Amino acid sequence: MPHLLTRHTVFYLVILGTLIFSLLALMHNQAWWVAAVICLWLSLLGIYDLNQTRHAIRRNYPVIGNLRYFFEFIRPEIRQYFIESDKDELPFSRAERSLVYQRAKHDIDKRPFGTQNDVYGNNYEWINHSMNPVHIDNSNFRVTIGGPDCSKPYSLSAFNISAMSFGALSGNAIRALNKGAQMGQFAHDTGEGGISLYHLEYGGDLIWNIGSGYFGCRDAAGNFSEEEFVKRATHDNVKMIEIKLSQGAKPGHGGMLPGAKVTAEIARARGVPVGQDCNSPARHSAFDTPTELLAFIARLRRLSGGKPVGFKLCIGHPWEWFGIAKAMLKTGITPDFIVVDGAEGGTGAAPIEFVDHVGTPLREGLRLVHNTLVGIGLRDRIKLGASGKIISAFDMARIMALGADWCNSARGFMFAVGCIQAQACHTGACPTGVATQDPKRQKALVVEDKSVRVQQFHDNTLKALAELLGAAGLRHPTELRPHHIARRISSSEVKVLSALFPDLEPGEILEGKFRQTIFRVAWPMAREDSFDPAYSLSAALSGNTANTID
Repeated sequence: MPHLLTRHTVFYLVILGTLIFSLLALMHNQAWWVAAVICLWLSLLGIYDLNQTRHAIRRNYPVIGNLRYFFEFIRPEIRQYFIESDKDELPFSRAERSLVYQRAKHDIDKRPFGTQNDVYGNNYEWINHSMNPVHIDNSNFRVTIGGPDCSKPYSLSAFNISAMSFGALSGNAIRALNKGAQMGQFAHDTGEGGISLYHLEYGGDLIWNIGSGYFGCRDAAGNFSEEEFVKRATHDNVKMIEIKLSQGAKPGHGGMLPGAKVTAEIARARGVPVGQDCNSPARHSAFDTPTELLAFIARLRRLSGGKPVGFKLCIGHPWEWFGIAKAMLKTGITPDFIVVDGAEGGTGAAPIEFVDHVGTPLREGLRLVHNTLVGIGLRDRIKLGASGKIISAFDMARIMALGADWCNSARGFMFAVGCIQAQACHTGACPTGVATQDPKRQKALVVEDKSVRVQQFHDNTLKALAELLGAAGLRHPTELRPHHIARRISSSEVKVLSALFPDLEPGEILEGKFRQTIFRVAWPMAREDSFDPAYSLSAALSGNTANTID
């Protein structure tokens, strides 16, 4: 009996409170009815708790057991505002978010009293400065995208908005991003959700991202449509076309937008029926092999009138990427650009296993792509972009030192338009109106204000990059090399990135000089006529490659 009273004490107290406060209201003052009604409501809740079958805690602890679910509900906010330190990465630290907010608002982004980083901790990184620093007047760093087969090359900023679809983001968020891009003269990647009216409203430069759903360029069956592609690819705002092979958040995984979320606006942008499930398959239907992928690239380049065409991928099986490289050599067709997305990337929701354990992180993936192109003698023809947790000028410098010609940021620009990392992107209940289709919630995001912040975040980040380069004695990001960045490996060992990510010599793969294990093992496995390996990885590692896979 005492144990029963312990578990049900609060329940009994609210029932007793209902009786006492009701008597007080009847006998003394009607203001007691407020307390009586509250206790009555809690008593009814307790009765419901005892009879429901879904939550054991509520059955055992009626009334008070609900506090467990309430505190679990507000746990992220409690942690973010009261427990999290400035350096905790969840996935972006408060210090990183604050840096974006300061640069977006054009506030002071300086910090007093020294670094908060442990400079003697493992993996601490820095850029080596010069005794002969230089001053850079113009921080508007740009790169020209367009290979020998491109008749309409594009001058791209070194820092751009990464792929985020309308549907994942609100209309007002897309408006603010695009207007900011137009004001700052940098590019806005549409994401695979197609080109919406919001992407076109302010005339910002667009990189049209085409995924496996072919949104905006599909027929009724969901296959690629030349006619629909031409309608949009020849639009003046579209400067580049990007085929999405995979993305860092969930590489190798498709997606489904439920019909209930397919509004008239989303349906118009994607070219799908209103109210019907909208499927993004895990793989493309327009090509099945590396050679067919390159033929598709050439086809899109021709249909677009000669605009730059490339692809975006997160590196997975290395022989699949090597197969694309071999197909370039065989066909003579090259993309104008490749964007390498890291497994640490991602703006929307994805399965936990994919978020945490699928795909190659950006630094390793980018370095593999860069070295491959150098090793087959094609690096000069193909520009490389990179995306994946790039927030600061140092993030840019490090990635550009590893081979990127430019950087994209998704979540950085989300912070610039007001995102607070509530991590409610997939619920439709975004508190700032950034990642929701609720018209009332997104109304809180004022385009005129947030677009200025988008431009200022871009401009101030590039100014910071210029200062960083100048301190290192460099005048342009193209001068960055891996040896400019150092990393502490342990308390007694420091290495420059060139030691951790060695360079390949131009053409050495073609000469069969496989100094690095990944090339020695996986390059012979790659096929230009299939994404399947020529033989199993187990066979390659054991040295037995006699039994090949057909």
